[in-house]
Amino acid sequence: MRLLMDELDQADNMSVSREGEGCRITVKSDSGTGSMLFYEVMPGVILTYNDFHMAECYSGFSRSSDYLSVNHCREGRLEQLMPGGTYSYTSAGDLKLDDISHHAGNYVFPVEHYHGISIGFDVAACSDGVREALGNQAPDVSELRRRFCRGGSPYVLHDFTEAEEVFAGLYHVRPAIRRPFARLRALELLLLLSQLEYDESCHAVEYFTCAQVQKVKEARRIMVADLMSIHTVGELAACVGMPTTAFKACFKGVFGLPPYAYLRSYRMERAAALLRSGKLSVAAIGAQVGYDSPSKFTAAFKAVMGLTPTSYRRGQ
Repeated sequence: MRLLMDELDQADNMSVSREGEGCRITVKSDSGTGSMLFYEVMPGVILTYNDFHMAECYSGFSRSSDYLSVNHCREGRLEQLMPGGTYSYTSAGDLKLDDISHHAGNYVFPVEHYHGISIGFDVAACSDGVREALGNQAPDVSELRRRFCRGGSPYVLHDFTEAEEVFAGLYHVRPAIRRPFARLRALELLLLLSQLEYDESCHAVEYFTCAQVQKVKEARRIMVADLMSIHTVGELAACVGMPTTAFKACFKGVFGLPPYAYLRSYRMERAAALLRSGKLSVAAIGAQVGYDSPSKFTAAFKAVMGLTPTSYRRGQ
């Protein structure tokens, strides 16, 4: 853990501080802030809570030694530039296995937030402890890394229910028992992974070229610049010079939702922020986010947020 803190403290955009039994890395950029709270739960096994509220940040951290990182995304999206100039995306519910040899670089959060947990295994440092804890049932961590981390691309699992249950408890565990609880969950995770057969399709995650990604980001900028304006998908695709089918696929790949669904979600998140501020009437907020009728705004807000705008404001 001391080495980790020394390495990360070299970055100008990062600060490192002790927090109980862990250490917190705070990252800042012009677009916001993020933090990573690290705990060494047993030798060579690092638990990390990732919480980002920003559009992007740079990380210079990577590992050349044998390492297996298992990342669970709870909310938001993460964009990562891959070797060859394409982009991959991690979304809510995904479990991504990576050797982090290509970790260094610029990280983008397309919906401007990302929340999740990572459990990292330093193969050389953790192997003895894993064998001591699990005896004859102990998985070979080095073999797991070789099995899933091939060619530098992430191995992504969707709907891995057992792993979801492993990570779910870690989000709510009390700090007083966090390290011993996480130690058990890390060992459980290794056992679950050891029972999985390699599936080539899990490496076939959807990639998009830099040009495609930049085009749909420009379309998104057009969409949110004036929430009173309505653009059809065909108009947006034509505006950025993409075929409609390719545009829809890439937009959903980058932002996690089709264009109209994304716009509705964006409008409601903006409305919720305005309601929390308490400075405008419900009707005025509805108009700001593109609704010419208070009743239509109320119905749309309740459909997304589960409460009417007035009830949401009272609950703040």
